[in-house]
Amino acid sequence: MPTPKKGARLGGSAAQQAHLLSNLAASLFEYKAIKTTDAKAKLLRPYAEKIITKAKSGTISDRRQVLKLIPHKDVVAHLFDELGPKFENREGGYTRIVKLDSRTGDNAPMSQVSLVLDETVTAEADRATRAAASKAAEAEEEAAEDTAAESTEAEVAETPAEEK
Repeated sequence: MPTPKKGARLGGSAAQQAHLLSNLAASLFEYKAIKTTDAKAKLLRPYAEKIITKAKSGTISDRRQVLKLIPHKDVVAHLFDELGPKFENREGGYTRIVKLDSRTGDNAPMSQVSLVLDETVTAEADRATRAAASKAAEAEEEAAEDTAAESTEAEVAETPAEEK
């Protein structure tokens, strides 16, 4: 029977990979940005985003589930108390991966994984405000085009009268 494989292995056992992802996620939540290899960054992103999704709800059950994944109580408390509310208006895309130069020692491709703490403009009130503003802008453009067309017609009508 072939060995079951699900996703990339970073060398070592599944338990070692779980510990590695746990420590990377804890560092990410503590420092808000970390530098790591591309392979680790690609595995860390969905792991961290699922944890942040649980932190947004903030229930006791979710906190206990996250404590199973990241056994650092201070980091989990920081995640649920401070970072979770910052992601309330965001529906995903909590992390960003930026490619960096290769590492000097072994030329490994490096990346920076950081939390996206910028405010989003997807709230319903903002959406309604943007829709109203775009309709007003379209109406102004149409009005400006109409007045410009009328002024050019008036100039054309006046020009032959002056030539006579």
